[in-house]
Amino acid sequence: MALVAITAVWGSSFVIIHDLVERIPPIDFLGVRFGIAGALIGLMRWRALREVPRYVWSRGIILGGVFACAQYAQTVGLAHTNASIAGFITGMYVVLTPVVLLVAFRVRVPAITWLAIAVATLGMAVLKLDAWSVGYGEAITLLAALLYAVHIVLLGQWSTPTNQVELTTIQMMTLGAVFIIGALPGGVALPSGVSEWAQMIYMALIAGLLALAVQTWAQSRISAAKTAIILTGEPVFAAVFAVLFGGEIVTTRMVGGGLLIVGAMLTTELYPLLRPRPTQQEIPVEPAQLSGKASS
Repeated sequence: MALVAITAVWGSSFVIIHDLVERIPPIDFLGVRFGIAGALIGLMRWRALREVPRYVWSRGIILGGVFACAQYAQTVGLAHTNASIAGFITGMYVVLTPVVLLVAFRVRVPAITWLAIAVATLGMAVLKLDAWSVGYGEAITLLAALLYAVHIVLLGQWSTPTNQVELTTIQMMTLGAVFIIGALPGGVALPSGVSEWAQMIYMALIAGLLALAVQTWAQSRISAAKTAIILTGEPVFAAVFAVLFGGEIVTTRMVGGGLLIVGAMLTTELYPLLRPRPTQQEIPVEPAQLSGKASS
């Protein structure tokens, strides 16, 4: 249930980001957001960090760097496209994750996954294909989806119940450092008014620090398939929040393209669970088992 709640939080963040980056440059928004989160968790955990092994530090910095690139691409994309469309395209990381596994770790990708990728690509085209070209906002959001897939794969490889807190802390501190350094040259534009600061605090502590902590915790305890099934709800939540609170209008393209993408994501993750498993009679008996029975 914790991961479901965080999925809803991530879905709500698309509308908030889309609203804030209309008034605050993306790099400044990210600098303030992750600067707050990174400073807070750094102050809370600074004593424990002195005892963290070097390899955990390096992995946390790599994860933070990948996540930073994904966040920047997503935020820039949201400045150039609708929140609902960005939500569906970002959700394609569920489909792209098996491809990253194939390239990075030689994990074989079944034919059903390639079919899902084709369907998801068609869904993206239905959402925002104009004169057979994809706009800048959609293209960079798709790049964000790929980077999120890389982050999920690496986090699944490196996160364990014993290092999850340290990985979360180092990732968040890396995010804060990267974006603050990026924002400083031109001066950091801060939110104005109580409403904008409330949105920023929500993005920093709930959709940032808490969400990353829950994801790291979840990926150290439950299967990748179960995690991915839950995460497929993110673009749906994004579209719902965009319509309810962002003033976006439900269109045939939004519904059709969104259904294709969500269908592709669910197909990728549910197909292995729905395949018939061999019965006890179909399981081959090993020679060692036969010899054991003969001697008994």
